[in-house]
Amino acid sequence: MFTLKHDFGSQEETEFLEAALVLGTIESVQKFERLRQTSTKCQHKFGFSMEFESEKDYEFYNRHPAHSQFVEEHWIPEVSDFQEVDYELYSIA
Repeated sequence: MFTLKHDFGSQEETEFLEAALVLGTIESVQKFERLRQTSTKCQHKFGFSMEFESEKDYEFYNRHPAHSQFVEEHWIPEVSDFQEVDYELYSIA
């Protein structure tokens, strides 16, 4: 979940969300989605959702040059606030 520094509906917002599509092209990423936050209980405006088959696949994504480049060129300069949430399946042993 995150909020951009850009005005809602601006060209800069659109360009950021379009640039994020590169994350979905990383080999280990499954079901990449760009989401608009709609709850009044959350301050963030957008979210990215993706799934990984394994911890190894998640680590591959984190180290991938396309991910690093997106973070450096877009995330750091354009995101004003965020909350990262990582989940794994819960099972009762």
